[in-house]
Amino acid sequence: MINLQLFATDVEKVKGTQIIYLYRLLSEKSKEDATHIAFSEENELSMKRDADTTQTKDGPIRTPGTPELEITAKSILAKGDTMIKKLKNALLSGEIVEVWRVNLAEEGTDTNAGKYEATYYQANVTELTETSNAEDACEVEITFGVQGNGADGYATVSDAQKEAASYVFKDTSKEAA
Repeated sequence: MINLQLFATDVEKVKGTQIIYLYRLLSEKSKEDATHIAFSEENELSMKRDADTTQTKDGPIRTPGTPELEITAKSILAKGDTMIKKLKNALLSGEIVEVWRVNLAEEGTDTNAGKYEATYYQANVTELTETSNAEDACEVEITFGVQGNGADGYATVSDAQKEAASYVFKDTSKEAA
């Protein structure tokens, strides 16, 4: 019998704030760095594969379909957020968006030192919902329909991107200009 408690001391959970999503319009790949959506509350990556079942005399046979991937981003609308405007226009025009799911808990080594484990996707914005009520901040939820299955690798994440996605420790001394 395997004692699973032995593994518990070596296992560390990944916090939700350590998974960040960065976005860029494919058409801007040579002009802009990828960026986050301000005030991000929640992201979801959903993968599914439907299957057709054929009944035979020997029993059912399942034929798997094509995997479908969907990414959802939920955030509070920030005043002047240009990324939300770009994503809205991408929905209306059918433009492809690049999406990176980056795990800040998994730093690269050797040739990937200074980078983080990531998956790169190309997607279409399939839905954008803005909710505003009298008592809460305006929320935006965006759904991306992923083309293909994505590609795993390591992504460069600047200090500014890390800081924008989450609080980064700051020292008490003044910062250089």
